[in-house]
Amino acid sequence: MPEYITGFKGKKLIDGVKFKKLKVIPDERGCLMEMLRSDDDLFIKFGQVYFTTAYPGVVKAWHYHKKQSDNFVVLKGMMKVVLYDSRDNSPTYGEINEFFMGDKNYILVQIPPYVYHGFKCIGESETGVINIPTELYNYTAPDEYRIHPHDNGIPYDWGRKDG
Repeated sequence: MPEYITGFKGKKLIDGVKFKKLKVIPDERGCLMEMLRSDDDLFIKFGQVYFTTAYPGVVKAWHYHKKQSDNFVVLKGMMKVVLYDSRDNSPTYGEINEFFMGDKNYILVQIPPYVYHGFKCIGESETGVINIPTELYNYTAPDEYRIHPHDNGIPYDWGRKDG
């Protein structure tokens, strides 16, 4: 792991979390940015791709998966993506990671199973996240386990940190 990850805040990276700095290739027509390739070191497998948005100041949290890993990329605007390691057997148990992602910092963050995660739109307009999970969404038995965004046992405050 590199010594410095742009847009990352935390004491150490949660065990099993991986990231990839994304490269934008511009020309006079626009730009191209590859997000996840099957020959990437962090590629596991493909389940599906979906897009979700949040309005300014909205928090969408907390949930985890038992089977799937998520691969988040923010394409437009800025999001604060937060992870919490609640795995008792993890060397990073209790660790919080914050990633500031979007058009000022293009990265892909891979979130392993059993790591709680959520995000907050920190820009002035609706912001979108593309997720490339490793599993298909099962409509009859979703691999998604949720808790309240603010009233829970996670030691994290979604408020803005001025100063």
